[in-house]
Amino acid sequence: MNISVDLTFSPLQDDYEGHIINFIKRLRDSGLTVIENPLATQVYGDYDEVMGLLTVEMKRSFEEVGIGLFYIKMVKTDRSDYVADF
Repeated sequence: MNISVDLTFSPLQDDYEGHIINFIKRLRDSGLTVIENPLATQVYGDYDEVMGLLTVEMKRSFEEVGIGLFYIKMVKTDRSDYVADF
């Protein structure tokens, strides 16, 4: 089963930018489809692969920051090819 995940990582500390960049780079290195925009990052692929990756990388990111938040939305389909028609 394929899923699409939209997530935002928000470290609550002054040096937040490097932590966000490192998180996104690790997602990119996974081989899954990863698309970034200024507000969020989307990850697309097989449920088990995506969730396995997020479990590891979100934990790692939490361990690297004092306090951090993840905002996550998931849908049961691969929407990586979505193009607005308006």
